[in-house]
Amino acid sequence: MDEPETLHGSPTPGDVKALGELKEDEFSEAEHVALEGIVWKKLDRWVLPICTIFYLLSFLDRSNVSNARVAGMQTALKMSNYEYSVALTVTYVPYIAAEFPSNLLLKSVGPDIMLPAMVTVWGLVTTLQGVVQNYSGLLACRFFLGLVEGGLFPGLVLYLSFFYPRERLQIRVATFFASASLSGAFSGLLAAAINEINGKGGKSGWAWIFILEGIFTFLFGSISFFLLPRSPEKARFFTQEERSYVVSKLRHDGAVSQDDKRDGFSWIEVVRSAKSIHVWLLAIVLFFNGTTLYGLAYFEPSIVAGLGYAGNRAQLMSVPPFAVAFVSSMISAFVSDRYHCRGSTAIFFSVLEVIGFSMFHVSKSNHIRYGSLFFSISGAYCAAPALTTWVANNSAPHVRRATSVAIAFIMTNAGGILATWLLGSLSPAPNYTKATITLIIMSVGMAVFSALNLAYLWGENRLKAEKRKQMTKEEEPDGLGDRSAWFVYSL
Repeated sequence: MDEPETLHGSPTPGDVKALGELKEDEFSEAEHVALEGIVWKKLDRWVLPICTIFYLLSFLDRSNVSNARVAGMQTALKMSNYEYSVALTVTYVPYIAAEFPSNLLLKSVGPDIMLPAMVTVWGLVTTLQGVVQNYSGLLACRFFLGLVEGGLFPGLVLYLSFFYPRERLQIRVATFFASASLSGAFSGLLAAAINEINGKGGKSGWAWIFILEGIFTFLFGSISFFLLPRSPEKARFFTQEERSYVVSKLRHDGAVSQDDKRDGFSWIEVVRSAKSIHVWLLAIVLFFNGTTLYGLAYFEPSIVAGLGYAGNRAQLMSVPPFAVAFVSSMISAFVSDRYHCRGSTAIFFSVLEVIGFSMFHVSKSNHIRYGSLFFSISGAYCAAPALTTWVANNSAPHVRRATSVAIAFIMTNAGGILATWLLGSLSPAPNYTKATITLIIMSVGMAVFSALNLAYLWGENRLKAEKRKQMTKEEEPDGLGDRSAWFVYSL
């Protein structure tokens, strides 16, 4: 008896089972060309925009505290620079703690439930920041904001790896990550506009920044429960043939396992990830990148204010460097995906950071220092998607990839903690001398360790090529994941 059709083309249980039996070479050349032109565009239209808005709201709601500070929050709550740094640090401690368990739970709970739930709850917490009356209330809100939001970025990278093969992943990661630089630009414009309603309803302009941005996040998170697909197999916008093609493509690429049982949780895979040299080389790079990126995200409006701009003028002048970073990240991601050059991309933008921070350090001209932000912000924001995609590309199966991505983001956000102190109470404005020297050293470190990882992976690929000459794939043990001789590391 035939399986009944389901609403909007959703797969029946029989359909889902059948997907696991398909192979990429079962599609003709004509079918392959036709489907290639359809399936990724559908994902880009239905999945990617939601992920992009999620991350834009994430970065906006986490970093809008810097705009609120310029708008008078620090004075209103009687906070010192030291207390401001503490408030930022309090966000990152639960943020880091949440990343690993949330990544492991993502597939079992379901990204279509877990990701929207995160967004909805932190939208509520963001709104509550606008009604706090004292420093203690702000600390409580920042703690819960970090706890709820912590799993989003690694969760989004992992989620997109369920849908896109490795060579198509960076441009998508860069698309949603570019929303971070876009949020930096958008946050300044939005803060300047919202600050105009200062005093309305008895609330200061800085409080309205939190309230209005938080309400929008809450509403979008609530709606997204009905929009986000759980997996390619359950995407209602695919036909059955399109589902089959995407799943077979992902399995052929090694993005997902041939056998779904191998994607189940295993402590062995967690340990294998923790023992991977390439994961830790990039973890070091991402720690450095996290320090530079979050330092700029949280303090760029204050840095601009220290260059002679004030009030709404400072908010507006904080926009152009992030706008340039947005355009640069999209171009660099296209090049990186097209020419398969994750490592070279990371090294290039690390050098750009060195140039930017060096300009800021050696010059006393406010115009040159402002110009330096275009280099440092573009460097930090363009290197990050290349690095995170590099981690995800080179770890398999699912649990090993989930662990690797979590390690990467734990290190990134550990760098964020350091940044809150480097540019906060440890290095006074407007010169930020100690911080700038430290960030120059870290940018050099990013280039060096990225080059080391590139050399290591190149060597591993050579060894795998030799193994492939000496044995067939059938002779190789099962379950090797990215250590299989037939899994070629992305460079």
